[in-house]
Amino acid sequence: MSATALPTTSNPARFSYWRYVLGRVFRSPTGLIGACIVALAVLVAVFAPQIAPYDPYQQHLSETLRPPSPQHWLGQDDLGRDILSRIIYGTRISLKVGFVTVGVSAVFGMLIGGVAGYLGGWVDEILMRITDILLAFPGILLAIGIMAILGPSFNNVLIALSLVGWKSYARLVRGEVLKEKEREYVQAARALGFSRVRIIFFHLLPNTFNPVLVMATLGMASMIITEAGLSFLGLGTQPPTPSWGGMLSEGRQYLLEAPHLTTFPGLAIMILVLGFSFLGDALRDALDPHIKYYREV
Repeated sequence: MSATALPTTSNPARFSYWRYVLGRVFRSPTGLIGACIVALAVLVAVFAPQIAPYDPYQQHLSETLRPPSPQHWLGQDDLGRDILSRIIYGTRISLKVGFVTVGVSAVFGMLIGGVAGYLGGWVDEILMRITDILLAFPGILLAIGIMAILGPSFNNVLIALSLVGWKSYARLVRGEVLKEKEREYVQAARALGFSRVRIIFFHLLPNTFNPVLVMATLGMASMIITEAGLSFLGLGTQPPTPSWGGMLSEGRQYLLEAPHLTTFPGLAIMILVLGFSFLGDALRDALDPHIKYYREV
């Protein structure tokens, strides 16, 4: 056994490296807890129709505000709907918002940051000044402003959060590209006559993947909270579609009479956000560029 730098050309070595990284994540208590929470949430979202004990839209007006019982484990809301079933279906909304908005934001941010960092000059100045202007606005306020223009709906939430979320990725990738573009492999690519597009997309951006992955995992938590906040304000997912933020909004007027209406959706948000935060922290430690990678030679 001997210590070597991370191989970049052998697919088996890459697979071995990522297996090693995942091993580090799962050996971390917080990483294991976070991964289990996220995996469980994904399974719940995928198999919601099979898991939910009741139709989340079915109303029982004679059984409103019922507390938890053997028939309805988490109680019933102001329209007699089963809260557990609505939380299960609400998982789909939260994860879809997280994955779609983070994916779009990361891709667009990587593109902007990669182009700005590699080309430099006036292109860098224009792109980064636009980024700085948007960074000056709090994300939630910018999202509310966009939603006020577009109107409240689930699809508009995806658009608004994608427009808000790319800025940090652009800044991160630009910094990484500024470091990477002076290294030998980039200079060799230039000497061989590779185009700027090829150098950016096939040489520079792949080497920014690790920090972007960490930021994306942590960004999932932020996007879930933001979507819940927009739905709470009535600007996000519209009733009767189950949304954790919407459930909090519907239950706030019964906070003293039926606290279970807000307690359980709030716990669902907290647990899922905590899961992504734990997983992101563990990935950050596992992908630390200063760690040693060992393989047989």
